[in-house]
Amino acid sequence: MEDNVFLKIIRKEIPTKFIYEDDDILAFYDIHPIAPVHVLIIPKKPIESIASMAEEDAPLIGKMFLVAQGIARDLNISEKGYKLLIRVGRDGGQEVPHLHLHLLGGARLAEDIHPV
Repeated sequence: MEDNVFLKIIRKEIPTKFIYEDDDILAFYDIHPIAPVHVLIIPKKPIESIASMAEEDAPLIGKMFLVAQGIARDLNISEKGYKLLIRVGRDGGQEVPHLHLHLLGGARLAEDIHPV
């Protein structure tokens, strides 16, 4: 996998305030939010996208969703709802070649709200 901004964040080369971190996953606010709450959840393991994940990555990907659930609860957006989005590949709008899950909420989200 090519070096990218998320790998630099994982290596702590780019200062970022994490809202969640464990041995496997990091979560932080998107620097270009499109909703009042816009959090990115990334695995520390370099996985380019869902299209390139291996079967052994399934527990890690599942854990990303559990982390999103916990963050949504902690940020008080669970009750009203939120959107989870993963883009895959160029045509799917994925700009950074590192798997990432967008957690969007804090307002009623239109159907056409899509992070880039």
